[in-house]
Amino acid sequence: MTARTRSLSGWAALLAAVLVCALGGWSYTEARGDETLAYAKSRDAALADGKRHLARLTTMDGKNATSVEAGLEAWLAASTGPLRDRLRSTRKQDAGELVEAGATAHGKVTDAALTALDDRAGTAALIATVDVAVTPRTGKAGTERKRFEATLARTGEGWKIKALDAIPVGSGT
Repeated sequence: MTARTRSLSGWAALLAAVLVCALGGWSYTEARGDETLAYAKSRDAALADGKRHLARLTTMDGKNATSVEAGLEAWLAASTGPLRDRLRSTRKQDAGELVEAGATAHGKVTDAALTALDDRAGTAALIATVDVAVTPRTGKAGTERKRFEATLARTGEGWKIKALDAIPVGSGT
C-alpha cells in the first residue's frame, strides 16, 4: 500500500465518520421534536402517576387517628375534581369510621393500562387490578384482588385521579 493510498483511505474513513455523526445528529434532532415522542412521554407519565395514586387510594392505616388523618391527606393528594370534592366533604365521617374499624389496608397495583389518552385535553382512562392486603383489628388478615377503572386529569402536579369506579369481577368490561 502506497502512502497516497493510505492517505486516501484515511480521508475516506474520516468522511464516513463525519457522515455517520451528521446522520445521527439529524436523526436525534428530528426525534426530539417528534409528536409521537411527546405523546409517548405523556402516556408513560399518566400511567405511572395513575398507578401510584391508585395504590394510595387503596391504602389506609387505621391503627389510630393520626395515621388515619395522614391516609386521608394522601387520598386528597392523589385525587382531583369530583373525587377530591367528595373525599373532602366526607372526610370527618370517613375518619371516624376508619378509626373505629381499626383495619389496615395496603393496595398494590399488579397490572394497569391506559385505555384512552387525550393529551391536548389532559384526560386519560386507566384500568387496573389491585391486590389489597387487609389486616383487620381482630381476625385473620387476607388479600383481595380488585379491579378498577379510573379517569385521570392532568394537573399542575402531574396526573391525578378524577373519578374511580370498581369493576365487578366477572363483568363484561
